[in-house]
Amino acid sequence: MSRTRIAEVLAPPQDCLPVPSAADRRTWAPEQLDEATIRVLRERAEADLGSPWPMPLATAYARYFRDGDRDGYEQVLWAREYRLSRAAVLAAVTLETVKLNDLWLDEVADGVTLLCEQSSWCWPAHDDTLLRHGAVVPTVTDPCLDLGAGEVAAQLAWIDQLLGDRLDERIPGLRARIRYEVDRRVLTPFAERRDWHWLGLDGDVHNWNPWIHGNVLIAALRLVEDRARRAELVELVIEGLDRYRASLPDDGAIDEGYAYWWNGACRLLEAIDVLDYATGRELSTSTAAALRETVAFPHRMHLGGAWYVNHADGPARPSSDQPWHALYRAARRVGDLDAQAHAAAHRQPGTPVAHENQGLGRLLRALTDPQWRRAQPDTSPLPRDVWLASTQVLVGRRTAGSPSGLTLAAKGGHNGEHHNHNDVGSVIIALDGVPVLVDPGRPTYTAQTFGPDRYGIWTMQSSWHNVPEIRGSAQAPGSKYAARDVSALVDAEGCELTLDLAAAYPRDDVRHWWRTARLDRASGRVTVRDSWQLSPAAAPKSASTPDDPLNRSRINLIAAGEVRLGTGRAEITALGGAGTVCLTWNPAHAPCTSTVRDLDDPMLRAAWGDRLTRLEIDVTALGPVGALELTVEELR
Repeated sequence: MSRTRIAEVLAPPQDCLPVPSAADRRTWAPEQLDEATIRVLRERAEADLGSPWPMPLATAYARYFRDGDRDGYEQVLWAREYRLSRAAVLAAVTLETVKLNDLWLDEVADGVTLLCEQSSWCWPAHDDTLLRHGAVVPTVTDPCLDLGAGEVAAQLAWIDQLLGDRLDERIPGLRARIRYEVDRRVLTPFAERRDWHWLGLDGDVHNWNPWIHGNVLIAALRLVEDRARRAELVELVIEGLDRYRASLPDDGAIDEGYAYWWNGACRLLEAIDVLDYATGRELSTSTAAALRETVAFPHRMHLGGAWYVNHADGPARPSSDQPWHALYRAARRVGDLDAQAHAAAHRQPGTPVAHENQGLGRLLRALTDPQWRRAQPDTSPLPRDVWLASTQVLVGRRTAGSPSGLTLAAKGGHNGEHHNHNDVGSVIIALDGVPVLVDPGRPTYTAQTFGPDRYGIWTMQSSWHNVPEIRGSAQAPGSKYAARDVSALVDAEGCELTLDLAAAYPRDDVRHWWRTARLDRASGRVTVRDSWQLSPAAAPKSASTPDDPLNRSRINLIAAGEVRLGTGRAEITALGGAGTVCLTWNPAHAPCTSTVRDLDDPMLRAAWGDRLTRLEIDVTALGPVGALELTVEELR
């Protein structure tokens, strides 16, 4: 669509966002809103009153560049933004009560002004200030447009949409400040600098693209009055979103994993929804196959309860504070009843419809969506089998609709995926939906996470995934380290994934390392069979080092829960009292040792508790040509 046509079809700024202003009392009168959500927001907002606003400090910003810590500064930023979002909703709800409304409007004005005076909206981990200027504090004359800057710009635009007229009455001049700061920090850099990596102009498109483009869209639609400039910005947004949409495979899979679906594909779906609203559906693209399929991705990765398949950088037990209403709306839009049921499974009457930590726009949309507010609790569909050929991920369980018994998740892929962990050939096995053989996930982000030393972090290494180490070698990062000859089989008897892992290792003496992971529906057992053909090993350098660990091959298994190890077997009692599984291997004489990893990172502890245990089955003595079969079954 041409820029001229975009200018013609865009609604005016006051009518372009799908949330009415607070002046619409049919929407914003307290009795029209979800009581539980308003009550909880009011409790938290009232607790803020009279206390100092969170204050991000220069030394906290500089810490990322000094020692890698990014979390301390980010937590302060987010606390400030959440406080402002709570106040904005309370200001909308209390419009008829003058004194109370003035109180909340003043709180909003303070929060908005603090954001406008904040040196940078960028998160320090993303700021290119050191590279471009040699600085470890924000360079205010050269703002960086990242996820954080986009989030603040959209938050201010939503506040303008919600409270604009009342802000003009109570705090004249504040809205002009909003427009000035959003333009100089976000809209102008977006239009003038086209070297942002997240644009995807080099073909590498990831979740930053729809996340930032979606927020720029909100800011441009609401805060830009000039029709020509508004159309120019929206045209650039559409071009960017189209690059991300084109990158989605037909099966809707996300190589960044379940956790990043919410701030990747979901952001795209939300942006399309806003574009449709702002243009009277003139720009609708919701019929694309990949968009329909990606709506199903969250429930396809569901293991049961709070647990999900967590390949790449994601927790196995993510926060329940996801924007389920956004999934519910997208599922309604594309007619996916299973995805709709999965979202509705998280709608519990009497609990808030959304949380301010999802962003003000998402909170406002949930509050003003009567269908989400009235949604009745449902059950997650838990499909019997999922095969995503684009990412080579297989998930299978005995019976559709039930997490009971063992669930198998296995993947091929390569080690150059977005948010990659070195995990080609890894398996996850869950009992009654609770992972027992697990992917540890990722710890709290630091400078190391996305730097050259990323694979110095133990959770990123193949040595802490359920894959082999071959003659002392772990897998290597990079897209060339990939599974070969991958095939999936799904039928009434079971499901299985077969692949050759040899190319995932930086060695030239691995001819083949075949792995077949299978779930048998009749018995409920999972088997993982490894067979290999290696070139004959070189002789040890001296007779005194025949058992050099650098020459040894072993199969690693990462267990969560209590582990009891015996000869040729191990029993694991799953977390949360889910039950016990028995692992046996053949040949049984292959020795097994264990390493306990005490967990000190809060994200890892939230998923797994105090520790994880690595079982290490040594297969060196089975020779350069050999096989080992692992059987996993539930102990009743």
